[in-house]
Parts: sequence; C-alpha cells; structure tokens
Amino acid sequence: MQSPIFGHNEQQTRERWSLQNEQMLRVALTGHDDVLARKGTMVAYQGMVEFDAEVQSSGRRRERARTGEGLDLMRCHGQGTVYFANLAQHVHVVDVDHDGLTVASGYVLAMDSSLHHEVIAVDSLYGISGSGKYQLNITGRGKVALTTSGMPLMMHVTPDTYVNCDADAIVAWSTGLRVQMQAQTHSSGVWRRRGNTGEGWELSFMGQGYVLVQPSELLPPQNAAISGLAGQYGMGQQGARGQNQGNVWS
Repeated sequence: MQSPIFGHNEQQTRERWSLQNEQMLRVALTGHDDVLARKGTMVAYQGMVEFDAEVQSSGRRRERARTGEGLDLMRCHGQGTVYFANLAQHVHVVDVDHDGLTVASGYVLAMDSSLHHEVIAVDSLYGISGSGKYQLNITGRGKVALTTSGMPLMMHVTPDTYVNCDADAIVAWSTGLRVQMQAQTHSSGVWRRRGNTGEGWELSFMGQGYVLVQPSELLPPQNAAISGLAGQYGMGQQGARGQNQGNVWS
C-alpha cells in the first residue's frame, strides 16, 4: 500500500515530553517518574506501561462536589512511550515553576506526578458558568499539558499593561496575577444572558505574568436552545458549565 498517511510516523526525540503533532502528546516513561493523565485520553502506547486509577481522598471528593472543579486522573507508569489526545484539540506543554499555574480543570490533559494541584476560589459576586468561581491551582516543578479548541493567544501582563479576557474563553494564567471577575454590561443587564452585546462576564488580570486565551467560548451561540431558565442565563448546573464540560457544541 502507498499513501501520504504513511508519512505521519513517530517523532524521534530524546525529550520526555513532546508533541507528536499539534493534537497529540507523546510522553516517554523511563520507570522513574510517573505521569498523571485525564482518564480515557490514552490513544496508543508502546512498551511495558501500566495504567491505574488515581484514588481521590475524601477531602478532594467533597471539594469537587462543592466547587465542580477537579480532575479524574489515571497514573501511567513503567517503561515505554504513551500518546495522549482529547477530541482532536490542540495540545500545549507548559513548564510549571515557582510562579504556578491556574487553569480550569477541563483543559488539563496530563501532568508530572510531582506537581501538586488544589481548587482555589476566584472572587465574584455571582456564580456564573464558563470560567466560574473556582479554578485549579497547579504548583511545584514539572510539566503539564493543556488542551485548547484551536490555536490560543498568549497575552503578557505587566504592571503597566493589564489584560481583560472573556471569562468563557480563558484557559489558564500565572497564579501570581491579581484577578477580578466582573460584568462588562451595566447592572440592569447583568442577569440577561451576556447582555445585549453578546459580551458579558470578563476576568481582569493585573501584575506580572501571562494569560492563555483560546479562540472558542464555553457558552453556545446567543440563540442556541439550552434547557431551563438558569441555562438560558448561562448559570449553574443547567448552563454550559454543567452540560458542556468538553467545550464541544453539536
């Protein structure tokens, strides 16, 4: 058989974390450092690799039930090469250092087992869908792979240049940044679904660091039919947050 498809061979690299292509992550396991990956995201592997469910503590289970944030992880260990992907989304490998990384849990594909993650609150007067009041804070030293719908935009925040982002398009940001959640529309339109302009909730970032934004929003188009009054306003478990964790609308 002959076909251009046979040109998509394995990427040869000595790097432990690398991209097979824009939509597939390649991780080499040497038997020393385990990788934690989102359950069900392994698409192929070679060698003697084992996959075990990562058991959550009772505290983390209660935290997830209360906030809606958390990770369903599997531990990958052994010797070999593992390939991860999720819904053909774009994959990005980020080095986490002393600055830390804050991210919505739905965008995490895999991470080094040496990293620590916990749920933190983002101050807001309202509970909204999309980015929401709670995020995942990842600290330590290691690598984490994030997924985005399309190629993202990296925006740098400085003391002289602050950045505002749509709360439904934000993926991650430096933990050290100061964050405020606010509604762009006037007060009388704040509970109408994203106001009259199609723009509503936003996050304002100040300090020194970076913000990662994807070219896609969690909420459906303005006239999309979603169930319930809360869903129409984009709030609560009946909104996009509750029904569209994978950020895919069909």
